[in-house]
Amino acid sequence: MPTLFIVFGLRFFFYSNEHLPIHIHVRNADGEARFAVEEIKLISNKGLKNRDIKLAEALIEENRELIIQKWNEHFRK
Repeated sequence: MPTLFIVFGLRFFFYSNEHLPIHIHVRNADGEARFAVEEIKLISNKGLKNRDIKLAEALIEENRELIIQKWNEHFRK
């Protein structure tokens, strides 16, 4: 389960058995959400608060190239 970064208690990571489309999981003490990365979109949310969703979206936007690069490195695409 590669962790890309942790910001303000939000952990951004992939599971090792991921599938396309490129997406990232975001977890904190409240729950976990999953976001599409190429066109940032919330796919699922189990417990994250709205403010954490908005913060996660902003951080994904800011780090989109890094996330895609790390996805491709990890899954050898």
